[in-house]
Amino acid sequence: MTPEQQLEYLTDGIDTILPEGELLERLREGRPLRAKLGVDPTAPDVTLGWAVVFERLRRFQECGHTAVVIIGDFTAQVGDPSEKSETRRRIGADEVGTYVSGVVDTIKGLLLPENLEIRHNSEWLGTMDMHDVLNLTSQVTVARIMDREDFTKRWEAHEPISMIEFMYPLLQGTDSVAVHADIELGGSDQLFNNLVGRDLQERNGQTGQMVMTVPLLVGTDGVKKMSQSLGNYISVKDDPAEMFGKTMSIPDETMGQWFSLAAYRPAAEVKAILDGLHDGSRHPGETKRELARSIVSRYWDDAAAVAAETAFDRLFKRHEAPDDVPQHTLGDDDPVWLPGLLHAAGLVSSNGEGRRMVKQGAVRIDGNRVDGESVSRDRLAGNVLQVGKRRFVRLLG
Repeated sequence: MTPEQQLEYLTDGIDTILPEGELLERLREGRPLRAKLGVDPTAPDVTLGWAVVFERLRRFQECGHTAVVIIGDFTAQVGDPSEKSETRRRIGADEVGTYVSGVVDTIKGLLLPENLEIRHNSEWLGTMDMHDVLNLTSQVTVARIMDREDFTKRWEAHEPISMIEFMYPLLQGTDSVAVHADIELGGSDQLFNNLVGRDLQERNGQTGQMVMTVPLLVGTDGVKKMSQSLGNYISVKDDPAEMFGKTMSIPDETMGQWFSLAAYRPAAEVKAILDGLHDGSRHPGETKRELARSIVSRYWDDAAAVAAETAFDRLFKRHEAPDDVPQHTLGDDDPVWLPGLLHAAGLVSSNGEGRRMVKQGAVRIDGNRVDGESVSRDRLAGNVLQVGKRRFVRLLG
């Protein structure tokens, strides 16, 4: 591709790129760029939200550039304060190590094996001594750090900000210095951190990196950004039926963003979809099914998407149980105390939750709602016990 074609491909759907016009200049140099993306493994999964920026990084690889993935095994122990209203809980090295082992292979699967570097920032951050730390802090002023909107809000609200939080942007910026990044990618919440990296590079005699951010994918709740800590996420490793079902649960008003960021449809196509939803030529339910099939096909294949849709219809349209329902053997009690059975069968986490589920009308036997806590053994034996929409067990007599 020509530099102009690369520019169009690399910046499609991008939220911000700074400085303006610089990317085309560097593409015209004709050398492979080093495109950096840092991730802090603070949870065991890679979500569709994370995958958004990895897809953009992959585009750089497709254009012949080098993807440099920084696994923040050191910075994950510090905690990124971006968009946080309070000090983050620090996590230990052992916990981070568990998460690292869980995400690296998944990340490799999202990128091309060629033109790929994976580095751990403990290589350079973990070996710094006090002299190095003081030298680093001397390069950025407090006023510059307080340019961060979230820090300013917390300061004005008299909320505590720890010194270690002030350090985080400097540590992330040091990653850019260590790997000589030409451009750093990230979510829109990373703009400040990435610009600090540019500042530090220039102070260390390097050409400052360009900064490219992508919009944040809203979670399945349709309110907050997708986050494992909030539980409003879909993992790229979710099985097809789970991935399809969770996608079908998103609010209708978020479909445009999901088509763009999770299904990677071109802007013109997304506009046509939204226009169709607005003028009534597209049905919201069928459009969401198209979205769910597209996402499942991307991470599995077309056959898996069709099977996932069939399983969804069996469960939610015909109210039939899935084919692969786990089994649980009933005890000798008759009648059976239902909350205890739900707990014993692994459908709820406690007897108390079981009682709440029964009271809320969320418990069914072969599709029929159960109102009382005591049920005859004969009514249960050989039938499927269900809690909510996705938890099932077949009861053996």
